[in-house]
Amino acid sequence: MQNELITPSLWRRMASWMYEGLLLFGVVFIAGYLFGTLSQTRNAMDNRHALQAFLFVVFGIYFVWFWAKGQTLAMKTWNIRVVDRHGMPITQKRALGRYILSWLWLLPPLVAIAPFQLSGPETAVILIGWVAVWALLARFHPQGQFWHDVWAGTRLVHSLPLSR
Repeated sequence: MQNELITPSLWRRMASWMYEGLLLFGVVFIAGYLFGTLSQTRNAMDNRHALQAFLFVVFGIYFVWFWAKGQTLAMKTWNIRVVDRHGMPITQKRALGRYILSWLWLLPPLVAIAPFQLSGPETAVILIGWVAVWALLARFHPQGQFWHDVWAGTRLVHSLPLSR
């Protein structure tokens, strides 16, 4: 089984990550509309923190549900599957741990820049720089896995398309 657990290239995993971000625009749109309608929010800045918390939960449901099934739509497109260390499907509990740990892609730079009044471009440079560093740190893992996957007990592997 270990021979079948081929780690996709870093470029393919990052392309899947970028595609996932594009797909999440739809999730954010629907969740934001639902939140705005239910909370009767008229101004985007009203209830901002509640909306952020709501989106955190919605993203959690989205990712945990898809990862427990093996892959999101973006992962399916790029022939990537998430499994446990032994190549078996992951449980919802492990998927939840992976979701929480996956915030290491964004939280450290956001916490670091919070005390400063940085412009949008400055914030973007710091975020993109951190994402690049975090992605490249996978080169130091023997199988090239991202560190949040290692800590969650999961791994990304190449997955053949289910239909041709």
